[in-house]
Amino acid sequence: MIAFLSGRVAARSIETAVIEVGGVGMTVHCTPATLATLRVGDSATVATSLVVREDSLTLYGFADDDERDVFERVQTASGVGPRLAMAMLAVHTPDALRQAVAAEDTAALTRVPGIGKKGAQRIVLELRDKLGVPASVPVAGDGAAAPSLAVTAPWRPQVVSGLVNLGWSTKDAEAAADTVAPEADEHPDVAVLLRSALRSLSRA
Repeated sequence: MIAFLSGRVAARSIETAVIEVGGVGMTVHCTPATLATLRVGDSATVATSLVVREDSLTLYGFADDDERDVFERVQTASGVGPRLAMAMLAVHTPDALRQAVAAEDTAALTRVPGIGKKGAQRIVLELRDKLGVPASVPVAGDGAAAPSLAVTAPWRPQVVSGLVNLGWSTKDAEAAADTVAPEADEHPDVAVLLRSALRSLSRA
């Protein structure tokens, strides 16, 4: 198994990145959030999972080991292959998936393109004891006002660029960035904001 790749980002497309390792360009299929953190010309390290088929060897890349482990575990459910597993991680963080399964929140799972109500019920049933316990999530709504962010906040161009690279129009990307602005703090996680923006667009 190829556990990770570390090298220079040689290219990036809507769904993949090419990472040069020892003079060889390795194509890696990545989640949108992971792609948003990769810059052509920069060095990067991504956790990877190798999917072997009769006619192909495909590498999938992730921001960390936890995301990769969840990608592999959700595929143990009937009807969940690599593409659907990637879609699940494009919409939800690993811990959000754990919470959805633990709470039997099929509505959260059906927000993933390709998962219907019956599929969500099957996923909950088959993954209940496989994803682990979700970490606690801070409770929002303590009365504090959401921070006011300028349009030029450093995270904003990265989120807009990530959405445009995924095929959304600049107008839709800007609107989605406006939607997630209240979630950002002084040190926002661009990957988290990108996921939230994708969820807002999927509900539109």
